[in-house]
Amino acid sequence: MVEKKSTENEGKLSNKQYMKELRQLQAELCKLQSWVKYKGLRVIVVFEGRDAAGKGGTIRAITERVSPRVFRVQALPAPSDRQKSQMFFQRYMERFPSGGEIVIFDRSWYNRAGVEFVMGFCTKEQHQTFLAQCPQVEKYIVDAGVILIKYWLEVGADEQERRFKARIKDPLRQWKLSPMDIESFRRWNDYSKARDAMLKATDSKHAPWFVIRSDDKKRARLNCIAHLLSMIPYEKVPQKKVTLPRRDNRKRYDDQAMMKKVNYIPEVY
Repeated sequence: MVEKKSTENEGKLSNKQYMKELRQLQAELCKLQSWVKYKGLRVIVVFEGRDAAGKGGTIRAITERVSPRVFRVQALPAPSDRQKSQMFFQRYMERFPSGGEIVIFDRSWYNRAGVEFVMGFCTKEQHQTFLAQCPQVEKYIVDAGVILIKYWLEVGADEQERRFKARIKDPLRQWKLSPMDIESFRRWNDYSKARDAMLKATDSKHAPWFVIRSDDKKRARLNCIAHLLSMIPYEKVPQKKVTLPRRDNRKRYDDQAMMKKVNYIPEVY
C-alpha cells in the first residue's frame, strides 16, 4: 500500500521530486494491476472536469507503466445518429470492464450534465431526467459488483486561462484547442452552474464524487494516483520466478541473411 505523505504544500514540486514520487506510485499501480487480474475485479474510473483541467495528463500518468489490456482508456466521440436513437447509457455500458479490467473514462455519461446541457445538445427535460436517473443507474452498476470511482478535476478560472493561452502559443498543443473549447471558456459561469447541479444530484453514498484540486498539475496527478490506490484494497500477487530458456540452435539458420536485403530507414540520429 502507499505510504501516507505530508499534506502540507510547500511550494512547487521539483521535477526530480515529482518523478521520484510518480515512479513509486506507478510501481504500486503495477501491483494493483496484478491484483485486479488475479481476483478478476471490474473497475470503472470516471474523469470529469472543465477543459484544460488536466484530465489527459492525469490519465497518462496512471496508464504510462501498466498494460493497456488491463487499463483501458475510453474517450468516446460524439454519438452517431444510430447511438442517438439508443438508450442514453447504452454506448457507455458496452465499454464497461470484464473481469480483470480497469476502464478509465476520459469524460463519460456525465457529458449530459455538462457540455451537452450547456451547449444545448440536449433539452432541459433530458438533462433533468439524466440527473434523476443517474444515481439509480450507478446503483445498479455498483450492485453488480463493479467498483465505480468518480473524479472531478477542479481548475480555477485564472489557471484555465493561463493554460489556454499557453496552448495558443505552443504548436505542439494547439491541436488541443477546438471551437468548443473556446466557447466553453466564454461560458465559465454556465459550466459552474451545471457542475454544481451535477454534484448535488449525483454525489451518492454508493457512488460519491471525489474532487481533485488541479491548479498544480504535478500534485494533482500524485494525489489522484495515491487516492485511487487507496480505493481498491490490493495485495502483492505471488509471481513465479522467470528464467530464460536456452535457444534451440539444433537447426542452423542464418537469421541475418534476409535482413541484409531489406530497406532500413535512414539513421538520422
